[in-house]
Amino acid sequence: MLRKLLVVIISPKVGWQIIDDSSNSTMRVLSSLFFPFLAILTVSCFVPMLYDSTSNTISSSLMNAIVSFSKFFITYFLCSYLLSGFYPQFTRSQVALAKLNNFILYNLLLLIILSILINVLNAEFSPVYFLFLYMPYMAYRGGDFLCLEKGKTVKFVIISSIMMLAFPFLMGWVLDSLINR
Repeated sequence: MLRKLLVVIISPKVGWQIIDDSSNSTMRVLSSLFFPFLAILTVSCFVPMLYDSTSNTISSSLMNAIVSFSKFFITYFLCSYLLSGFYPQFTRSQVALAKLNNFILYNLLLLIILSILINVLNAEFSPVYFLFLYMPYMAYRGGDFLCLEKGKTVKFVIISSIMMLAFPFLMGWVLDSLINR
């Protein structure tokens, strides 16, 4: 499973083809990749304490870990619900819905890996932030994986990319403002 993730990140066209050929269930992707990477993300929220223990306390790191976990967890379910609502062809069969969910999961996994890197590097402005712009390209190459019509691929990629990039930011901002009142 980890090899598939690396291949889809390094070469999205080949990676999506490999994922399509293997036909893993969404539950397997969730349990083998998504939840373990979310766990690594939450642990990585404590790494900045090693660099600056005065501004990064245990309580602030714990709150950051809760927010980091929650924003990607909520984003997965929100994107799955909204995209299947906007594009009803995904709800016509279990296979199509599983492909949509796997598409969302693999794209979110890239964002989770980048968030882990940002936590570990502990920089105010890191060049890693620019790698978030790679996700729409990775999503575009997944259009064939989802069997989208040629005319609808670009629209779907724009909508799904905006959701997958904006929702974690918005969820993080809302949860952070609720916790740090």
